[in-house]
Amino acid sequence: MPDHRIRLRVIGIGPGGVKQVTVQAIEAMAGVDAFLMLDKGTAKKSLLDARTAILQAYAPPDHRVVEIADPPRDRRPADYDAEVRRWHRARVDAIASVLRSQIPDGGVAAFLVWGDPALYDSTLRIVEQLAALEGLTLDVEVIAGVTSASALTAAHGIVAHRIGEPIHITTGRRLPETPKEVAGNQIVMLDGDLAFLATADANDEIWWGAYVGSDDEILISGRVGDVGEQIRSAREEARARIGWIMDIYLLRK
Repeated sequence: MPDHRIRLRVIGIGPGGVKQVTVQAIEAMAGVDAFLMLDKGTAKKSLLDARTAILQAYAPPDHRVVEIADPPRDRRPADYDAEVRRWHRARVDAIASVLRSQIPDGGVAAFLVWGDPALYDSTLRIVEQLAALEGLTLDVEVIAGVTSASALTAAHGIVAHRIGEPIHITTGRRLPETPKEVAGNQIVMLDGDLAFLATADANDEIWWGAYVGSDDEILISGRVGDVGEQIRSAREEARARIGWIMDIYLLRK
């Protein structure tokens, strides 16, 4: 039996604002048989709503959306890397089933990815695993998107580094491990525990943003000692009100 061939588009849609979607991304939305969305449950409904708003603005009027139940994940596992690999494999199995059953041979499917697919997003790793499955042939096209990092610095009207200095991009979990030689300008993502409160000096500067580029955007900046607790309070309030949060910050020594 010949392979089931599918053209798969991985489309970066920016950090959330409808106006931050690129012309290339809009053009890639045309001719898609189905947009695949991982349904994260009622707490993340507004995530789906944000993607839906982008599709309503730019996709063809008759576009089709297929929601896929996102497999559960242990957020505080004993072995983080092993848990992420297990979770990715479960996602691969769920997506492969949909591709085979709901996308015609030779058809086009697409994922909409927050920010840029290359920066702290698992979609392309999942696509690699999908492409390795027997009986499934994928022709993959990746569309770059505006990153949350660039949206953050633009929102605050700042340059991400001082003259000639490097920029270190990391996660909150890895923030304490940052080498001293690149600690001057750190862009930190996925920091659910606000690690900077424990690792940064009170005189370090921070530029923080949540839902950057969207109607819910929140921006706070200043010395860590002055605004750290304000950021914590704003983050907790926003998460309780909206049901999820996407935030990022630049930390400067």
